[in-house]
Amino acid sequence: MKTLRNEKGFALAFVLILAVIALVFTIAMLTMVGRGSFLSGQQKRYRTAVEAGHGGAETMLQMISSRGYLDNVYNEQFTPNSTGLNTKLGSPTGVWIGLDNTTTIDPNTPSTYDMRVHLGTYLVYTKIADTVEGNSGADEGLLKESVVNTGSGEVTVVSVPYLYTIEVLSQADANPTDRSRISVLYQY
Repeated sequence: MKTLRNEKGFALAFVLILAVIALVFTIAMLTMVGRGSFLSGQQKRYRTAVEAGHGGAETMLQMISSRGYLDNVYNEQFTPNSTGLNTKLGSPTGVWIGLDNTTTIDPNTPSTYDMRVHLGTYLVYTKIADTVEGNSGADEGLLKESVVNTGSGEVTVVSVPYLYTIEVLSQADANPTDRSRISVLYQY
């Protein structure tokens, strides 16, 4: 019996196997580079949404410190219920009647947020979700400082600040899925 020792197709098969391996590596590298670019873009959009949310939170903090009235009117600022906002600023959550105190914000329902501000390419919705009453006001005047020496019978009132739980939702105008949610506990 004669053994076949024909090796003419071996080089072709070996080159094809190496080509398939090189193709698999190339596809894997292109997939990793494309996925990295996609994730980098997502992170950039999310960070931008978070920064817009921080700006909206700062706007709400300014509104709290001025007791419901902003000195600066922001671009497309909208306050759907200013009397409700004043109630939320000055009274505890238990006495709110007909006001939303949930932590959810629906941009399509104005009763679920207290203020909307347009910051750049983002719409930022903010609301006060909870208020714990205190005795501090916008101005404490001359606290423990006066012209006359204090007497032994004088009692100084301990300042107990208000606590506000603020919810913030920021979302892009062009793509509402680019959004962030922030919860803030503010002591005033």
